[in-house]
Amino acid sequence: MKTRLILFVLIGWMTLLDRFEASAQKIFDVHLHGTENPSAQVLALQKAGVYKAAISTSWSLQNSYRDFSNINFLHGLMFPCANGKVPYSLQTCFTGEEWPSVSWVEQQIKKKRIDYFGEILNQYYGISPSDSLLFPYYTLALKYNLPVGIHTGGAGPDHGSPNFRMEMGNPLLLKPLLSRFPKLKVWIMHSGDQYYQETISIMQENELVYTDISVISNPDIVPAERFSTIMKAFLDAGLEDRIMFGTDNGDILKVLNAVESLDFLSNAQKRKLYYQNAERFFSKSEKH
Repeated sequence: MKTRLILFVLIGWMTLLDRFEASAQKIFDVHLHGTENPSAQVLALQKAGVYKAAISTSWSLQNSYRDFSNINFLHGLMFPCANGKVPYSLQTCFTGEEWPSVSWVEQQIKKKRIDYFGEILNQYYGISPSDSLLFPYYTLALKYNLPVGIHTGGAGPDHGSPNFRMEMGNPLLLKPLLSRFPKLKVWIMHSGDQYYQETISIMQENELVYTDISVISNPDIVPAERFSTIMKAFLDAGLEDRIMFGTDNGDILKVLNAVESLDFLSNAQKRKLYYQNAERFFSKSEKH
């Protein structure tokens, strides 16, 4: 009896240590938006293990994140913006227009103030991600080897974008874009959500396309069972090297717990998800 009790305790400790090893991973959050209290947000992220994050929000708010040194922030450009406003917060998107000037964008890239394009808000604007209006920006992204993150799936209420179209969130609409710009580094935000099978199809056809788990990993929005189903589908499709961690400003501890609760994920797969895949995707040294 005593031997069995000791064995039980040892197994329990081994399980706890295994979970600790996983939860103590470095975190690269590829899908973050700003808040009215950046210091509190940064502190919470840092405590959770975030060392790098890709942030996109209103241009003025985003610039306030440039002074933080405890997290390495990559800065995105969010566009196009209906009525010149960021969805939900309705802050001025960049310079007040719906579309940023291409020359202004290139100038900001050269000044190293834009590290990627995203969140691309074509769905909120009511157009396809393959609309020709976006081609000049995709051309710039390709020229400067910048990743492009495109919103997919659905949206919450009160986003303030009158032309939002649900059908424009289907990742299959990326096909013309990927055909025209086959070397563009694209990531499908939110894993496509309800269109996750379409996301898998696109990723299997295009090796430069990645995805993130923002929203689908948030238990306040998506039930744990559905998140598990979606993640299992991506792994079964052989895509574990192209899935990235993201919170979309959700409670990061809840998101981490959702990931840790996936008992079919190995620690090696969690490391890929938490930061290794993102480091590879955002690497400037990669030329395709």
